[in-house]
Amino acid sequence: MRSVSSVSLRRRLIGDRVFYRKVLTVVMPMIIQNGITNFVSLLDNLMVGSLGTEQMSGVAIVNQLLFVFNLCIFGGLSGAGIFTSQFYGKKDQEGVRDTFRYKALLGIFLTLAALIVFYFFGSPLISLYLTDTTDGPAIQTTLRSGEAYLRIMMLSLPAFMVVQIYTSTLRECSETMLPMKAGIIAVMVNLLFNWILIWGHLGFPALGVQGAAIATVLSRLVELGIVCIWTHRHTALCPWIEGAWRHLRVPGALARKITIKGSPLLINEALWSSAMAFLNQCYSVRGLSVVAAMNISSTFTNLFNVVFLSMGSAVSIMVGQRLGAGDMEGARDTDTKMITFSIFLASSSAVLLLLTSPLFPRLYNTSDDVRSLATRLMMVTALFMPMNAFLNATYFTLRSGGKTIITFVFDSVFAWVVSIPVVFLLTRLSSLPVPGILACEQGANIFKCILGFYLVRKGVWLHNMVAGDATKDG
Repeated sequence: MRSVSSVSLRRRLIGDRVFYRKVLTVVMPMIIQNGITNFVSLLDNLMVGSLGTEQMSGVAIVNQLLFVFNLCIFGGLSGAGIFTSQFYGKKDQEGVRDTFRYKALLGIFLTLAALIVFYFFGSPLISLYLTDTTDGPAIQTTLRSGEAYLRIMMLSLPAFMVVQIYTSTLRECSETMLPMKAGIIAVMVNLLFNWILIWGHLGFPALGVQGAAIATVLSRLVELGIVCIWTHRHTALCPWIEGAWRHLRVPGALARKITIKGSPLLINEALWSSAMAFLNQCYSVRGLSVVAAMNISSTFTNLFNVVFLSMGSAVSIMVGQRLGAGDMEGARDTDTKMITFSIFLASSSAVLLLLTSPLFPRLYNTSDDVRSLATRLMMVTALFMPMNAFLNATYFTLRSGGKTIITFVFDSVFAWVVSIPVVFLLTRLSSLPVPGILACEQGANIFKCILGFYLVRKGVWLHNMVAGDATKDG
């Protein structure tokens, strides 16, 4: 009896070769693209770090602010993306085209809002992270470096927005290779011009942090060109792009549905990313060395997080397509196996991060105290990586069925109601070391795990949102 039960459990949790071949077909291009992007970000970080702790910290602070914009774009487009995946599963090209237009309208609005905020309030926002008054010259150097970096990086925001509109739609329609190739070329361009412009090689002036920003802008323009040209030249593979820019009108009923389902995602990503920025600000009250150590730690852990984060996107795509096709049992079976696979991959990444975390900080031109702190922060992050993989897969499962209100509570509400008060109080009212505070912050997520497990198992996300839409192929 026990052996029969274990076989049944194994069949529910573990797929066959055909299943994993399909999963890897979807997820591997994203892992490769995101892995290379994060690896080049690591090299970028190392290059800027060679200029000094202050320059590295200034760039890290600005990137934290840009992270809020990036996730607002991601969240805003994801609301329409839920419908894109289901329209694609239903083979409704006009529906895909309408969601593309919705993304364009929303992306333009968000980018203009971000440019206004960064132009008028960039310096005050950077200053929020510079609360250590014991080293005035270092604080001023950090602020000047951040301001110079932000001014140039603002030029990259429109290109980033358009690239995300195209690549998100391509992925939701099962075209993952082109975004991967474009991303790889872009990060190589970024790396090359970092080397040229940060230090002044090949006759160019040494521009420091400004050179790093210019390199990023150039790489975003290259990626934009590749993605747009390829998509418009391959209309047989991307029929939804034909006529997509003739106008930006979206059917009112569909726009309302996307807005109702997507607004919680946009608000969630805005609140969650701002929560992460606020959490880093809380840690920054412990000194500029903590800002530097957190930057080193996050740069390397992001490289290891790529696998399970990409699996979350794959869950959204594969499960969403099953739901759009009306295959509820298939969606549940696919989801269960993908969550299990994601946890397995994250556990393997965690072991590798634990083994290598003492080595990475040695690459930076900084103090031994910063290196030691960065190592301990990476070890704490590694210990919680399998749990975070489960949470990520659960989040995308709920989102694939349009349960955006639940994901809003699950994600950003929890961050503001639980995570931020914990870190805010511990950083200011306790003598607990920063790695211990990080462990408390991460450990609190166990409550999210319990809730996520219950909601996924109950099947509240099994919902086809495009079943009633007439198929149009214009």
